[in-house]
Amino acid sequence: MTTLPFTPALTLPHETAPVRRIFTCWPSAADLWEEDLEPAQAEFGAFLNALAEPSVRGETLDLVVLAATAQAEASARQAMGRRARVVREAFGDVWARDTGPVFVRDHGKDVAIRFRFNGWGGKYELPGDDTVGGAIARLADAPERHVDLVAEGGALEFDGDGTLITTRQCLLNPNRNPGLTEAQVEDVLKQTFGVRKVLWIDEGLVADHTDGHIDNIVRFARPGVVICQAPSGEDDPQTAVLSSIARQLSRMTDAKGRRLKVYTIPSPGRVDLGDGEIVPASHMNWVIGPRNVVVPTYGTASAAAAVAALRPLFPHHTVVGSSARAILSGGGAFHCVTCHQPGV
Repeated sequence: MTTLPFTPALTLPHETAPVRRIFTCWPSAADLWEEDLEPAQAEFGAFLNALAEPSVRGETLDLVVLAATAQAEASARQAMGRRARVVREAFGDVWARDTGPVFVRDHGKDVAIRFRFNGWGGKYELPGDDTVGGAIARLADAPERHVDLVAEGGALEFDGDGTLITTRQCLLNPNRNPGLTEAQVEDVLKQTFGVRKVLWIDEGLVADHTDGHIDNIVRFARPGVVICQAPSGEDDPQTAVLSSIARQLSRMTDAKGRRLKVYTIPSPGRVDLGDGEIVPASHMNWVIGPRNVVVPTYGTASAAAAVAALRPLFPHHTVVGSSARAILSGGGAFHCVTCHQPGV
């Protein structure tokens, strides 16, 4: 008798697995970006071209860029050439990881999971933020599945092997899901994604308007292996929270009972965008293409060391740094502005 391997109905591969398509939204709103609009567009062009570079085996990425204005469409086409499909589409702002869907495979078919979106706890509510997820699902040719939970893609990190990691500061925040317990939120996440274990970090970065998105603080390199940041410099505003995150991870086990192996990379430290305010700068907000892992950098001394520390953890990719200083002025970086559709 032949025994067939068990295949779960719901699957969500780790981001190092082949990706069929990546969506992003080109900086388009002059009233939101002001003097940073053109610098942010230039940084988008640089990191997206690195992201779209074919693999050494010639595998390519279907990169879809949404542009909301004629100026933005022209800018995107000029920057990307034939490396992207530029689509005219309305949206609020560029944070497609949060306003877009989370794609899963259900019995081998793509499904676009859409949570309720409330502007990161009512902070920023823009026309188009609640509809762009549907536009992305249509472009992906994937049916939508609506989930009655306020959440964002940047709050969810998957190992592709049954484990999800998130933060209490975000998903249990009264500004998102008042009245729901940790156990109730876990049940929704397990049913939605087919994961078997949810790991909880207490808090994210200081001054992060997302209320602690996980993609700024903890990422899986592969199942059983996580990466977080270590403080850089005596004036790093994130010292206490980064140290706490590393301690919490060191005590955790994943869905298969493995104790997590924890690696650290340098944080950017204190990043000053000119107004003296603390900003949630992070080298963790990378995004993975066919060839490159593209890591956000901010002109700090930590950049080269962070990229070097990541290289042995992604042996099948080339790890490269790309400037995200202007993009950070809007509140995030590369992972925040992209939404990926896993490969077959």
